[in-house]
Amino acid sequence: MLQYLAAGIVLGSIIAVTAAGLTLIYGVLKITNFAHGDMVTFGAYMALFFNVGLGLPLWMAFLLAIAAGALLGAATEWVIWRPMRVRGAGTVAIIIASLGLAFFLRNMLVFFFTATTQRYDVPVTSKIALGPLPVRLTPDEIRVVVAAVLIMVALYLLLQFTTIGRAMRALSDNPNLAWVSGVDVDRVVVATWILGGGLAAAGGVLYGLIRPIDTNMGWFLLLPMFAAIILGGIGSAYGAIVGGYILGIFQQLSLMVIPAEYRLAAAFFVLIVVLLFFPRGIFGQKVLA
Repeated sequence: MLQYLAAGIVLGSIIAVTAAGLTLIYGVLKITNFAHGDMVTFGAYMALFFNVGLGLPLWMAFLLAIAAGALLGAATEWVIWRPMRVRGAGTVAIIIASLGLAFFLRNMLVFFFTATTQRYDVPVTSKIALGPLPVRLTPDEIRVVVAAVLIMVALYLLLQFTTIGRAMRALSDNPNLAWVSGVDVDRVVVATWILGGGLAAAGGVLYGLIRPIDTNMGWFLLLPMFAAIILGGIGSAYGAIVGGYILGIFQQLSLMVIPAEYRLAAAFFVLIVVLLFFPRGIFGQKVLA
């Protein structure tokens, strides 16, 4: 059982990081970004380009991929979302635009990288024991968990103790009051897309460490991300993180009793049960942090 639990923590780390970026965008901007999964894939392929294409070490490719994801997030704000807001686009139009962006990103990656599965240029290593525990993980799986924890600590510090983080929380809680109080709304919106894109890319790179990289990897992760957000409480970054770990752990624990192809269904069963008792999610309130 401990082995399944450890595998669930690894998977939950990836869902948590990516879901945090998705819920930040919704919490601050009230945009349901269906392109977020393909932004995750974009991050994985950017790391692949820097690592395999340019021969850079993976840690450097990881940082550059996050920067590329952040730049992509900002670019979508400038090119797509801001013009749509100015024109008063409705919710349906925004959803359709995000789906269009998702298909554009996916096909762009197929064009430049082909649809074949690929891997980072890192040594293939066997699982190692974690001390006296009956648990074995690969070094890459351990790196995924450690990197995810560091990212989430950095996110907490940014949201709680920086000016831009406080502005994001203010805009999420009460947009009109934030504007009247002198918050530079345009600057906060761009910063939110930068942060959301960076988190998506970071999650994509980490995901590529534990599975082959392909152009559909982020799209198939999108449903668990939304489930984690709903489970933790829509709009709450910390709730999405908790929800991500719950889903990841339960998906892996379910393998003890059901075939692997049904593990996502088992995770959604947990989601339904939790929502029966906590209709607004575990955190129970629509706050960013």
